[in-house]
Amino acid sequence: MRRADRLFQIVQQLHHERVTTAHALAEELDVSERTIYRDIQDLSLSGVPIAGEVGIGYRLLPGFQLPPLMFKEEELEALLLGARMVRAWTDKGLASAADKALQKIEHVIPDRLKPQLDSQEMIVPDFPMEGMASEQLFIVRQAIKTQNKIEIKYTRADGKESERTVHPLGLFYWGKVWTLVGWCELRDAFRHFRLDRMMVVYQLNDQFELLEGRSLQDYLREECCME
Repeated sequence: MRRADRLFQIVQQLHHERVTTAHALAEELDVSERTIYRDIQDLSLSGVPIAGEVGIGYRLLPGFQLPPLMFKEEELEALLLGARMVRAWTDKGLASAADKALQKIEHVIPDRLKPQLDSQEMIVPDFPMEGMASEQLFIVRQAIKTQNKIEIKYTRADGKESERTVHPLGLFYWGKVWTLVGWCELRDAFRHFRLDRMMVVYQLNDQFELLEGRSLQDYLREECCME
């Protein structure tokens, strides 16, 4: 995390909590308490009115406001809708990130736009993801980021079970169903796999290279040519 982002989160947390400790901030931001002490000192020197009480914690003095984000109503509606979709239809990690994003928006938008936060004109139903798909989604998207191979135990459309080693490339959402596109070592070709049909997913230590003809962009080009 960039230091500027961490400083912003400290101020936001102080906005959200009446009093919070250096220990709580350090755990939330995954840094040492010494780092928090330095950050609080730097924020105070820059003009942020933070009061600290020994044995109690830090609090933000009344009157300090973060500058409002200049969203138009439809821009805010788009952000809220996207965050609610992520919260409802992804894994716990992304859902938590969406919640934090909504909290940030709530803290900094102008008062005139705050009624939009409770708007129910566009509803995102919280459909449960089938089977273990939420847990599989987290493992797969991490493997995509790090370019690690995955091993999956998979139920095919005909009901038969299969084991594959896959180079995960991209995830597609089709409405209640997530699909992984990857390079299948068994078939030596692109294949796609529904996450709700994955019984088990392991991230392997082996990494893969994005060879020519085997990238997500190559897959998309192939699909476009087939249409």
